[in-house]
Amino acid sequence: MTTYWCELAWLPEGLASDVLVHVEGARISGVERGGRVAGAVPLEGVTVPGLANAHSHAFHRALRGGTQAGKGDFWTWRDQMYEVAAILDPDSYLALARAVYAEMALAGITCVGEFHYLHHGPGGQPYDDPNAMGHALVRAARDAGVRITLLDTCYLTGGVGVALAGAQVRFGDGDAERWAVRAEALAAAYRGQEDVEIGAAIHSVRAVPPEQMGTVAEFSHHHAVPLHAHVSEQRAENAACVERYSATPVQVLHEHGALGPRSTAVHATHLEGADIELLGRSGTYVCMCPTTERDLADGIGPARALHEEGSAITLGSDSHAVIDLFEEARAVELNERLASERRGHWRATELLAAATSSGHTSLGFPDAGMLVPGAWADLVTVRLDSVRTAGATRDTAVEAVVFAATASDVHSVVSGGRRIVSAGQHVLGDVGAMLRESIGRVR
Repeated sequence: MTTYWCELAWLPEGLASDVLVHVEGARISGVERGGRVAGAVPLEGVTVPGLANAHSHAFHRALRGGTQAGKGDFWTWRDQMYEVAAILDPDSYLALARAVYAEMALAGITCVGEFHYLHHGPGGQPYDDPNAMGHALVRAARDAGVRITLLDTCYLTGGVGVALAGAQVRFGDGDAERWAVRAEALAAAYRGQEDVEIGAAIHSVRAVPPEQMGTVAEFSHHHAVPLHAHVSEQRAENAACVERYSATPVQVLHEHGALGPRSTAVHATHLEGADIELLGRSGTYVCMCPTTERDLADGIGPARALHEEGSAITLGSDSHAVIDLFEEARAVELNERLASERRGHWRATELLAAATSSGHTSLGFPDAGMLVPGAWADLVTVRLDSVRTAGATRDTAVEAVVFAATASDVHSVVSGGRRIVSAGQHVLGDVGAMLRESIGRVR
């Protein structure tokens, strides 16, 4: 057993001082308040549960900085993304994803939801193992020390009524039945392994015709695993959907059994009032990705209205314009301020819950994201003496973490009982060098 002494710890009942967290294996075996004890590992600052990155496209990390010059929108950015997708193979994807997940670990992320659609080789030719790219992602996450929910994504068309073309052909399985055969083999490979969840995803109404959605939803229902989908990220997507199906994307997903308490709508930026009601009343999670949504000029989604209607909010770094869940969390509040010209829509504790317990539950790990006995032993400790957080008191510590700290203020990360970050350094070594080398292979 390993015991950690937390100067401050965010527990379900609130912030507490002098907390001892006992860890046996991958789980928390006990939590108690008291002074330091002999042999306890000291964690100075604020210790919070591990963060859950509920929406990731690992290979998009290679685009950071390279897509910032000039003008454009989501669609011009997407063309550059396809150039990277055309180059990757299982070996180069393993190296890139390992570095990206290690960067996430440095930021306090202990679980990632990988929205995975880069399935096949050039020209759409399956690898000898049709799930070679998925296996590379799982191995990368394990090497970096984070749990993964691999959201195997059905991607069949290049737009509403448009065939796949170019790099997109690597994403497609032909139809949902063939997608399901491949996804079943992937799920079987990890059945019974606690650190991996194989979920499902409908890429979007652009990429999956309605008559194919039921097969993907049935996979989620049969295996009781998460089902995610990009929803109403772009106005053009909404317009094409309404023109073709006489319904919004949310309505199409609802009609084909893709909403519910295991489902997550990613982005949900451009919604009608009826969409908000359908998502909330069905208990569908909504994953906000503010740094990507602002980077791609997508817009600001109605996060508070969704929350009040019944949708729990989660957070994702998506395209990895930055990897910083604290920035994603505070951006939810700051975006609301910009849109409404008022402050105080979200409490810091609500935003921290979105980054921890809600995110983990949406990824199929309801026993994570809380510092309680029996939960996954994920402890993330944030400095309160950096240039960003200095001056915080016990009474303002949670607010300082959410509204002032950055990923750089994380100095210790325990993930599943394993300490993977100490003094701001990852056990794999120089993550910057890993990123530089792996990105260089695909750019």
